[in-house]
Amino acid sequence: MTPRFLQPVSVNKHHKDVLNVALVLEVVIVVEVVVVEVVVIVVAVVVVIVVVVVEVVVVVVVVEEVVVAEVVVEVVEEKEVAAVVEVLLVVVVVVVVAV
Repeated sequence: MTPRFLQPVSVNKHHKDVLNVALVLEVVIVVEVVVVEVVVIVVAVVVVIVVVVVEVVVVVVVVEEVVVAEVVVEVVEEKEVAAVVEVLLVVVVVVVVAV
């Protein structure tokens, strides 16, 4: 004698409808998961692109600031040299006048 759980089961229309609904829900869930994964990947790619762009902008700004700082240092050095030359000229004039 075959056990009951191995015997064929008669499936009526209600069972078929339930199985069809379950199949549709499973397909919907799979599609939703795929869509969510695609959205997450797209958002991740956009975030990476934004981070790279921001890093490039920061590097450009830092480089520009370094260049500006170098120019300022050169101007300050030129002014310091000019001030030293002026002081030396004053000393020479004072020495010449004193002599």
